[in-house]
Amino acid sequence: MDYHAAFQISASGMAVEKLRLDVTAANIANMNSAAASADQVYRPLRVLAQAAPLSFGQQFGQLYGAVAGGGVDVLGVAPEAAAPRMVHEPGHPYADAKGMVAYPGVNHTQEMVNMSTALRAYEANVAAMNAAKTMAARALEIGGQQ
Repeated sequence: MDYHAAFQISASGMAVEKLRLDVTAANIANMNSAAASADQVYRPLRVLAQAAPLSFGQQFGQLYGAVAGGGVDVLGVAPEAAAPRMVHEPGHPYADAKGMVAYPGVNHTQEMVNMSTALRAYEANVAAMNAAKTMAARALEIGGQQ
């Protein structure tokens, strides 16, 4: 068994979940940052990820019943097309003629769910990596006994 592949898969998953957590923190941090106009307001970000493509060896292994996977790749971080939140604050320096101020269209509940999901997925990847590490150590112990 290739333990190195298991470690790489878990590491790629942990890297993606850390990026999701960083992006969620940025969205929450900018949630109440006003802008002079709706066009200049902060736009919430999302991480775009996909399953990593399988190598030729992994594809060949799948033909013969071997379970193989390539982890996950980050495609990028893209802004969402969320409409700005307009709040009536006539005394605000960024208020328009109607007294409306543009704030980012960040959904606090959605961001908290994203944060919780990223944290649990990160923990699951750590558990998978620890299991692979334990299996590798036990294999070495078994191989060392004669």
